[in-house]
Amino acid sequence: MWYRVFCRGDSALTPASLLGFLQDRGMPTQTHFRGDDLGWTAAEFKYGVGSPVYAERFLAGEDDLRNDLNSWAAFLETCDYSPNHGMLMERVIQSQQMITLRKPIDHADDISIDRLCLLICQYLARETDGIYQIDDDGWYTPDGELLLKEY
Repeated sequence: MWYRVFCRGDSALTPASLLGFLQDRGMPTQTHFRGDDLGWTAAEFKYGVGSPVYAERFLAGEDDLRNDLNSWAAFLETCDYSPNHGMLMERVIQSQQMITLRKPIDHADDISIDRLCLLICQYLARETDGIYQIDDDGWYTPDGELLLKEY
């Protein structure tokens, strides 16, 4: 399953702030970040027994992200059953970075891994003026308010 955070802010958050946030919520992880001169680009969050959660950070100006953002905006345009589809379409188009999380399918504690992914998304969305999306579920505010249900 995939989680995506669409961020209007373009700054990279420090790994220490994200890890501190997770620690404070009872989700300590063994985490490895990779990066370059533009900040972190990928991370592995290992929690308990099983495969890690993988995260990747893409920048609109550096990673040819614009086509992906346009595709997501086009998808949202078709979701006219929701009054929020237009606002979400604009938010996606305005994104300066997108962070993807891939949840493992073979983890021993699926409930905790769901919580870990959700906490990461909410933190990143809150800190980057973003929104997040969960495959086959919906689009959310940083506080977890459902904006658009996916069918």
